[in-house]
Amino acid sequence: MEITVYNVYSKYLMKRFGEKVYKLPISLPLTCPNRDGCVGKRGCIFCGEEGGSFENLPNILSVREQVEKNKEYISKKYKARKFISYFQSFTNTYLPFEKFKKYIEESIIEGVVGISISTRPDCINDKYLEYLALIKEEWDMEITLELGLQTVNYHTLKRINRGHSLAEFIDAVIRCKRYGIRTCVHLILNLPWDNMEDVIENAKILSALAVDEVKLHALYIVKNTELGKIYEEGKIELISKEEYKERVITFLEYLDEDIIIQRIIGRAPEEDTIFVNWNESWWKIRDEIVEEMKKRNTKQGTKCNYLNGKALRGKDLKY
Repeated sequence: MEITVYNVYSKYLMKRFGEKVYKLPISLPLTCPNRDGCVGKRGCIFCGEEGGSFENLPNILSVREQVEKNKEYISKKYKARKFISYFQSFTNTYLPFEKFKKYIEESIIEGVVGISISTRPDCINDKYLEYLALIKEEWDMEITLELGLQTVNYHTLKRINRGHSLAEFIDAVIRCKRYGIRTCVHLILNLPWDNMEDVIENAKILSALAVDEVKLHALYIVKNTELGKIYEEGKIELISKEEYKERVITFLEYLDEDIIIQRIIGRAPEEDTIFVNWNESWWKIRDEIVEEMKKRNTKQGTKCNYLNGKALRGKDLKY
């Protein structure tokens, strides 16, 4: 089934590089400032020990070893020729500058056409961005920083113990643009403390900042986390699958049509997980969202009419 209702990441890659491109996940032996005491010690209330990833090779392997092993496997399975080195788990810019440079350069092997780096908005620094801009120019490499935001609601950010506010995110996006670095923003659309107004504001702020890409997640709850505890105690309720689908559709309608959508729902490990995707396959929920949008004859960007002086367009003014 061909997806046409939103700006699909795989189609962007195909147009950009002329063929399918596959990600090579990389895991580093690091932590985040919300765990080591820099900004907090408890971490985000939903975060498990994997730091947002559960399918990586062990980080005792060097970056070069991980990239080469994953490339060999994916090349054989999919006959792939182009790849993105993907620094996936925890906060990958939260380490000494020289070590950061070493890891980035180890990830560049034959066939790698891009580098994606997962991090936090409060771990974006001009020195690191200047270096990434040089790598981009020297290697003709597409560089993307994946920023974990989760929500623009700064009250909810505090509730989930995120350790940063909306301001740090805005600053990070502006700085990335200054150096020609792409941004991909991670959002969780069904946080218990957010409503549909927050969903719409997510889309509006990302559109106003002209971010490049978005990854949507449905919240999953892991055992032995603070969120897991309060969920099991009945202190929070999660929205239904139908409500999640409605939130995704609304978000896409308000989002600028040029922003790339990497995914509209994520996968999660079943092991040690209390709740994930309403016990349904992620791809089934994705397909249901797409079919519903087709049924409604709607698509990404249909309600993105709020930028560039919306009020003026309703008046007969010369401007």
